[in-house]
This record gives sequence, C-alpha cells and structure tokens, in this order.
Amino acid sequence: MIFVTHSHGDHFSPADIAKIAKSGTVLVCPETMAERAGECGLPLCTVEPEKSYEAGGITFETVPAYNPAKRFHPRANRWVGYIAEVSGQRVYVAGDTDATDEAAAVKCDLALIPIGGTYTMTPPEAAGLINRMKPDAVIPTHYGTGVGSPADGKTFAAGVSDGIDVIFRLG
Repeated sequence: MIFVTHSHGDHFSPADIAKIAKSGTVLVCPETMAERAGECGLPLCTVEPEKSYEAGGITFETVPAYNPAKRFHPRANRWVGYIAEVSGQRVYVAGDTDATDEAAAVKCDLALIPIGGTYTMTPPEAAGLINRMKPDAVIPTHYGTGVGSPADGKTFAAGVSDGIDVIFRLG
C-alpha cells in the first residue's frame, strides 16, 4: 500500500510511485484526488476524513489535514493524515496540517508530524501539539529542505515533553 495525504508534488509524485509500486500495490488517497491518482494505473482505495478503513489486511483511520488560517491546505479539499495499525502499534502520519483539534485528539504510539512552518506548523506549534497528543515517540518531518531549516528539529525536540522520544532517523 502507498498512502498519499494530498495532491501537492512533494506528497504525490506519479514518477516516484511508479518506482516503488509492485504487483498488487494499492494506492490510498483522498477521494478528491481519485481522477489524478487513477493516472498511476494502480488499484485505488479512496478515502474521506474521519473514517475507518481496511485494505490489504491493514486497518487505518483518516484524520482531516488542513490549515485553519492559511491558504495552502484548505479544509474544503478534504485531505487527510492516516493512523495505521502496524505490528500492534498505532502510527500517525499527519501529512501537511496545522495543530488542529482533530490532530490533537489522535491516540497513537508513533507520530510523524510536519514542523517546517510556512505550509504547516512551526517547531513550537508542533511541539505543543505533540505534548497534547502524548505519543510514545515522534518523528519530525517536512523541514530542512524546501521549508524550515535543519535547526528546526532541535527547536522542536527542545519543546517536546520528557517521556516522548524524538526520533530523527530510523536506523
């Protein structure tokens, strides 16, 4: 399965999808992207915010991903983040979002959260969200290339509460 949060080129690249797709790969994407995603030639599982799904033996939920006060990711686009059950752990991939009430309500073991500012949360905003969510661990994403700076990771980590592991690289 390949999960796509929204249609922006740094999150949806048909050329990159073609490089990793295998026989039987299912492309999971927001319903609002169905026509464009269909051009990839893969079976589609289209999703809507705030629903639960099962595909390919994996159960997952969708969480609205949007910017309440910015124009980059409007709520009306119905883009999503995902919470997938992986080896008994709940993993949340937020996509491009700000610190919304829906994101704060997510219960997960591991969260991948954008921290680069501009299109998403700033490092302090993201740390505040993580402190409300209280996952066991978090991986900061979407910074250091294109938006934000490499130093944003340290700023983010400094704001995260004790007891929540900040992971910078899987190893």
